[in-house]
Formats: sequence, C-alpha cells, structure tokens
Amino acid sequence: MHESPPSLFPPIQPNRHGMLDVDPLHSIYWEEVGNPDGVPVLFLHGGPGAGLSPQHRRFFDPQHYRVILFDQRGAGKSTPLGEWRNNTTQLLIEDIETLRVKFGIEQWLVFGGSWGSTLALAYGQAHPQRCLGFVLRGIFLCTAAEIDFFINGVQSFYPELYDEFIAPIPEAERGDLLKAYTTRMLCDDPASYWPAARAWSRFEGRRVFLLPQPEDPASDTLDLGVGRLESHYMSHLGFFDEGQLLRDIGRIAHLPAVIVQGRYDVICPPVSAYRLHQAWPGSRLRMIADAGHGALETGIAQALVAATEQFKRLGRFE
Repeated sequence: MHESPPSLFPPIQPNRHGMLDVDPLHSIYWEEVGNPDGVPVLFLHGGPGAGLSPQHRRFFDPQHYRVILFDQRGAGKSTPLGEWRNNTTQLLIEDIETLRVKFGIEQWLVFGGSWGSTLALAYGQAHPQRCLGFVLRGIFLCTAAEIDFFINGVQSFYPELYDEFIAPIPEAERGDLLKAYTTRMLCDDPASYWPAARAWSRFEGRRVFLLPQPEDPASDTLDLGVGRLESHYMSHLGFFDEGQLLRDIGRIAHLPAVIVQGRYDVICPPVSAYRLHQAWPGSRLRMIADAGHGALETGIAQALVAATEQFKRLGRFE
C-alpha cells in the first residue's frame, strides 16, 4: 500500500452515505464528508471506472468544507460493476445534477483528477452557474492524440509494459489495440473479459507514480471498472467532439481554477495541462517537478491541499 502524504488531512468517515437509483439499470454510491453547513465541494474520481478511495476525503478541511463524493456509473460500490451500457459523459453529468439537487446545493467547488478533470470540465461547461471554481489534476482532454499516447506512445518510456500489454493480442489485431481490448472486455464471456481487464488495469497502474511503488494487491473491482469503462469511453472519444473541452472553455473562463500537473506524467502528459492553462485566462498552473500522475505523490498532494486551503481563505487561487 502507498503511504499517505503528510499534507493530507486526517482520515475521516462519512457523515452519511447511500445508494441512489439513477435509471432502471444503474445505482450509484454516494457519501457526504465534513461540515454539513460548509462550503460544498464535488469530488470526481478518475478512470473512468476507478472509483473512490478513503484517501479522497482528505484533500479538504472537514471543518470548512461539505464534500460530496460518489462512485460514477459502473465504478466502485456503484452497481452493476463495470456496466458500460447507459454509461456516457452526458449521463454522468445528469447524475451530478441529480446529486446536487438531492443535497440542496446551489453551487459547489469542483475537484477532479485525471478522468475526473475531464468530467469536471464537461460538467462545468454544461452547468457553469453551478460552479464556484475548479481544482484539477493530471489533465485529460480526451482527444484522439491523448488516447493514442495512453495506449501506444507510452512504449517510448515503458517498452516492457507495452510488450506485456500487446502479448495477449494476435498480431493481426495489434494495429488497433483499443478495438482489440474493447472487443474482449465488452463481451459477456468472463474467460475473455477478465484477462483483458486485468491486463489493461496493470498496464495503467504500473506507470501512475514517478518512482516505483510496491504493487497493491489485485482488485477485481478496480480491474473490471477501469478496464471496461476506460476502453468504452476511449473508444467513443469520451462522447465529445474532438477538441470540445478547449473549444468551449469560454463557458467557465470567468471562474477561478488551479491546475496541478506532474512534470513526468506518462498517463496524461503535461502538454494538455499547459494547453488548458493557455486557453483559460486567470487559471493557475502548478507544474510539479518531481511527480508523475498520482494524486498521492507528495508534491501533487501538497499542491492540491494548498489549493483547497487557498480557496477556503480567499475564494480564488493565486
């Protein structure tokens, strides 16, 4: 297990939690943490499909913030696990609005990393009037180039992982690894989807941190959620038009934002964070010189907590 950075707030339990039926197929898990009368925060996890961790509650001063966290469709404790049907970015945005209304929240600070940054931008652009600002990490704009880098470009840095990833795929199918893996994972045969999901999750998980880390025990929940939903969303370009999130940045450009990015992130390369910062007047970019992709890497965790603390004091970022 990875050690918690010292900058995080102490572990905390939810004030309340539950399940919410969002359609006849999907039920999502939610939890509320911190001060029930505090400044509302929406936490968006990565993946898609990675789900929540108890560590995610610890980026926020529990005396000041009221934090709403949830497992997105098909992820974590939400059911059915790994379900890709009725699962699109637009439906996730609807789920967020359902939760906002359920909790009686008018506006909230939106906090998300990796795919969570993608969803945060998409939600903000759909509902800018509901957002107080944004804390974003490990930017992923879900463009074709980023998806290609995630799958193929990484061989320049981790050739051994790439060789391991392509090994189960017949040579005739290796020209489109995303299609090959998606075909295997989004089928109903466990003998096909389980090995593919585990290979996909391992391919991503072993390059999250800049420095080697002890491997966590295999998790069926993580492997199936990440494998199925990442491949599903990537095969549809995140259900966006190409370049949509930068194109529509004007809808939220008036809101405060801090962007935290690891310099050596080989999952979501820094160029996306840089382009987002360039397109967003007034945003603040924190490029962490000694970090990769992980939210719990020391420099990234420190910058994220510093951002929520600054917003607590000032209502903006400097």
